[in-house]
Amino acid sequence: MNFKNYLLRILPSVTAEAHCDVPCGIYDPTPAKIAAKTVMRMVMQLQEFAPPQDFNDTHTRLHYENGIARRIATKEEHAQKCKEELLILWTDFFKPEHLAKFPNLHELFWNAAKLCSKNKQDVDRESADKLVAAVDEIAKIFYEAKGDPGRYEAYKEITDTLF
Repeated sequence: MNFKNYLLRILPSVTAEAHCDVPCGIYDPTPAKIAAKTVMRMVMQLQEFAPPQDFNDTHTRLHYENGIARRIATKEEHAQKCKEELLILWTDFFKPEHLAKFPNLHELFWNAAKLCSKNKQDVDRESADKLVAAVDEIAKIFYEAKGDPGRYEAYKEITDTLF
């Protein structure tokens, strides 16, 4: 018998499940909300960003184009982060018993994931607002499922004042 087989035979085995494939058991909608709020903020800044008066001035034009590109890249990155964070909650935290209690759960997550994609495709304040609202709706259910609905108010207080 080799050493590995010996250890496997004498050590207890434990089954672990978690979002990061390590048994941390840490789940929270806050990272999704931060990402959604970042998307919203980038949309607001993109809509407010005015083209330069003199597009022939190379420095001014490049400054403008760089500002637009950086905001778009940040919007894209955070829309993807939001989707990833939501998918972790959807596929790893929520269980069949939650679906019984919250029958619209799959539709909420599906629509929120679609909003993440829509916000990557466009610069639209209404879509950004809907994404933030969808994350909040999921967060409310999340805290109810954890048996601590009061934490939702703390979550809202913190995340609604990010900017």
